[in-house]
Amino acid sequence: MRIAAGHENLSIELAAKFLNEHKVHQNIIDKVIGCINATRLPQNPNSLIEQIICDADLFHLGTGDFREKNKLLREELNDFGNLDLSKKEWRKKNIEFLSKHNYFTSYAKENLDPLKQVYLEELNKKAGNEEKLDKKNNKDSKTTATSQKEKKNEKGLTDDEQKKLDDAKKKKEKESQSERAISTVFRIVAQSQNTLSGMADSKSNILISVNAIILSIMISSVFDKLKTDTYLQIPFTILVTICVVSMVFSILATRPNITSGKFTKEDIADKKTNLLFFGNFHKMGYADYDWGMTELLSDKNYLYSSMIKDTYFLGVVLAKKYKYLRIAYNIFMFGLIAAMIAFTIAFLAPGATEMYQ
Repeated sequence: MRIAAGHENLSIELAAKFLNEHKVHQNIIDKVIGCINATRLPQNPNSLIEQIICDADLFHLGTGDFREKNKLLREELNDFGNLDLSKKEWRKKNIEFLSKHNYFTSYAKENLDPLKQVYLEELNKKAGNEEKLDKKNNKDSKTTATSQKEKKNEKGLTDDEQKKLDDAKKKKEKESQSERAISTVFRIVAQSQNTLSGMADSKSNILISVNAIILSIMISSVFDKLKTDTYLQIPFTILVTICVVSMVFSILATRPNITSGKFTKEDIADKKTNLLFFGNFHKMGYADYDWGMTELLSDKNYLYSSMIKDTYFLGVVLAKKYKYLRIAYNIFMFGLIAAMIAFTIAFLAPGATEMYQ
C-alpha cells in the first residue's frame, strides 16, 4: 500500500511529459490530468469523461471477476506492501470500501451496481456469521455452516448469488432490449420524416421550375401582343396570376424558419431546450454548447425528452410544408384548367385576330 501511495502524482508527471513532447494542446492535457486525479480515493469526478474513467477503474467490483481479483489484491498487499492482512481484516476493509463506493455513469449503475450489492451483502453476512461464531467459540460449527452455505457453481458464486446475478442479467437484458426498441423507433421515424421532407422540397422545386418556365414563355412571346390582341388579356392574366401564386406557396413550403439560437443554463436545468436542433444553439459559443450537450447526454430522461421534441417539431414543420405544397398544386392544377378554358374561349370568340385562326 505504501509502494502504491502517490501513484497518481507519478502518472500525472509521466502523462504530462509524454503529451508535451508530442505537442498536445493544453486543454487535452488538462483533461487527462483531471481524469487521473478523479481516480484518487475517494473518487470525485467533475465531468462525464472523469465519471467513465472512475467507473472503468473499479469496473471489476460489479463483475464475476471480483472474487479472484480481490483475492489477488490481498496477496499483493501482503507480499509487496509489507502487510499481514488476515481474511477477517480484509473482509472488514472490503465491506467498508464497498459501502462507501458509488458508480457514477448510468451504465455502471444499471449493469454493475446490482452485482456489487450482492457481494456486499455476502460479505456482511459472512462478517455477521463470524461474529456470532466467535462469541460461541465454535470454529468447527463455523466451518460446517460456511461449507453448506457456500456451495459454488462453475463461476465461483453461491446459489443465492447466482440467482441474484441471473435476475440482474434478466433485468439488464430487458432494459437493453427496451433501449434498442426505443432507438429503432426514433431512427425509423427520423428517416421517414427526412425522406418526406426531401420529397416535399423536391416537389416544391419542380413546381417552381415549371411555373418559372411558363412565365418566361408567356412574357417573351405573348406580352407584346396584348395591346393588339385584347382577347388575350384575360387568359394571360389568369395564367400569370396562377403561376405567381403557385410559386409563392411553393416557396413558403421550402422557406426555412430559424429560431433565436440561444439558451441559458436555467433552460438546460429545467430541460426546456432541445440541443438536437441547430436552431436552438447556433448563436451560442462552443464552450456553452459542449456543457449543454454533456448535461443532455448524462441525463437519459432529458435525452429522450429532447428526441421526442425533435421528432414532434419535425412533424409540425413537415405538416406545414405539405399544407403549403398541397395548396400550391391545387392552385396550379385548377388554375391551369381555368386558364386553358379562358384561352379556348378567346380562340372561339367572334372577332379574334389571325393569331387564333
